[in-house]
Amino acid sequence: MRPKTPPENETHDMFRSRLENMIDMRHELVKLGELVDRGLFEAEFGPHYAETGGCPARPVRLMVGLQYLKHIHGLSDEAVVSGWVENPYWQHLKR
Repeated sequence: MRPKTPPENETHDMFRSRLENMIDMRHELVKLGELVDRGLFEAEFGPHYAETGGCPARPVRLMVGLQYLKHIHGLSDEAVVSGWVENPYWQHLKR
C-alpha cells in the first residue's frame, strides 16, 4: 500500500507540546531536515509501493530518515527504531 499523505492542517491538542517547542531549532539534524527535498524521495521511491495489499505503508520521508540515521550511527533496524522513539531530534528529521 502507498503511504497516506499527512494532512496539511494538523489539529493541535492544547494539552500536548509541539516538538518544535521542545528542541533547539539550531541543532544539526533540524538544519539537515530543512535542506532535504522530500518531494524528490517521494517521487523516486513512491512508484515502488504497491497500490493494494499488504500492511499500510509508512511515509517515505520516515523510511529515508531512519535509513540515514541507521547508516551514520551504524545501528541495527531494532536499534534505530528504539533510538527514534527516544530522541526528539531524530523524530523531527522525518517532518
